[in-house]
Amino acid sequence: MEYMQAPATSSQGNILCCTCGVPIPPNPANMCVACLRTQVDISEGIPKQVTVHFCKQCERYLQPPTTWMQCALESRELLALCLKKIKSSMTKVRLIDAGFLWTEPHSKRIKMKLTVQKEVMNGAILQQVFVVEFVIQSQMCDDCHRVEAKDFWKAVVQVRQKTVHKKTFYYLEQLILKHKLHQNALNIKEIHEGIDFYYASKQHAQKMVDFLQCTVPCRSKTSQRLISHDIHSNTYNYKSTFSMEIVPICKDNVVCLSPRLAQSLGNMGQVCVCVRVTSTIHLIDPNTLQIAEVDGNTYWRNPFNSLCNPRQLEEFIVMDTDIIRDQKLGAGAGLRSNKHTLAEVWVQKTSEMDTSQQYHCRTFLGHLLNIGDLVQGFDFANSNINDEYLNKMNPHHVPDVVLIKKSYDRSRRVKRRNWKLQEMSRDRDGMDTDDERQYQDFLEDLEEDENLRKNVNIYRDASKIPVESDTDDDGAPRISLMEMLEELSLSDATGGEGADMMTD
Repeated sequence: MEYMQAPATSSQGNILCCTCGVPIPPNPANMCVACLRTQVDISEGIPKQVTVHFCKQCERYLQPPTTWMQCALESRELLALCLKKIKSSMTKVRLIDAGFLWTEPHSKRIKMKLTVQKEVMNGAILQQVFVVEFVIQSQMCDDCHRVEAKDFWKAVVQVRQKTVHKKTFYYLEQLILKHKLHQNALNIKEIHEGIDFYYASKQHAQKMVDFLQCTVPCRSKTSQRLISHDIHSNTYNYKSTFSMEIVPICKDNVVCLSPRLAQSLGNMGQVCVCVRVTSTIHLIDPNTLQIAEVDGNTYWRNPFNSLCNPRQLEEFIVMDTDIIRDQKLGAGAGLRSNKHTLAEVWVQKTSEMDTSQQYHCRTFLGHLLNIGDLVQGFDFANSNINDEYLNKMNPHHVPDVVLIKKSYDRSRRVKRRNWKLQEMSRDRDGMDTDDERQYQDFLEDLEEDENLRKNVNIYRDASKIPVESDTDDDGAPRISLMEMLEELSLSDATGGEGADMMTD
């Protein structure tokens, strides 16, 4: 009988730790891990508590030497910023892992768990896990210092419009909010006939000027004032001022064009109505429905003034109406409006109902007016107007009345309005008591003009429940729910308003 011998297997023997005598696998240090850690601390030299500077106003962290970064809690950006704070003390160890430990958001403490390796006695590699605590210390950044000072600015954009009504400013405010151009402003101050935007850099002011020139018809002037001069480094410190003048024409204004301008616009009538002001002035001839657009450069070459303001509009009642069809235009005529209908109407002032005085005129509101409707208009027959071009016109070509827009019950419109607009936070100085009425006029213009509200963010007003009834339906235009946006509100898990990230 033969015995089969298994191949010999080599097994590694254990050795005794040179310090405590515990059997361990052989290693270059001949010591167990517990004894090795008592002899060597690989985290020595790495600070266990570090200070991080945080600006409470703008919620940014300081990355030395002068950079401020926006970082969310437990984000990769904040992890990289904290590691850079201790990077110089970790040159002798190898970083294996790093992560955040949960802390209370209001504790002003950020705890980070680090795993590092280092070669110790006789080539043995030791791995250790430890926690570094970052203490958040409040420090105001330079940008917030300038905001708090309120007098420190390097550039100002002065927007002015020499008119009574502020419809153009309300429209401009919504455009600025939509494109978020107000975020770089140090301060916004509303004054008589305009508004001022203060900036910490000339580049931000120039960006606002470029936006205004593309949005509304205007012209600009630039000036700068020397504040200081360093003769050693040849550097200059200036304060720049940009003056923006918007054309003094608003929606629903009646204007009288110069004969030369009226001819260049397609031989339209000199007396026109401004139906909209966007990047150009949109005019319509109430006698022929001809439409034309006048940009800022054309206006300043051939300026014209408004013949009336909204306070001078009177209320008329429609006594009779007749739609004009197949209106023939002369040679060289321009475009006609497809959204309006030409009509001849007889109207009477509501203040003269006890008399038989009636006025005959043509209007572009034929698609809206019926017998018995109320309409806002301007009475030329009983007005004393001092205008260069109107005084030179043939009196037979000047209409007795120019109708502007159909009148609705304002209280009903306000009652059922279930939407709202955002407003810029600004300093108000010398406000007029008529501002609320003007703002309501602007809201009504948004309801009536679909093209105007395309550039405006309209938000649903959840706090207002519209009251519907059969008697309230007077045909007034309304904004559909599809055109409204839900207003963003940040709330915590409990449903309450979210608190600030860091507080004292």
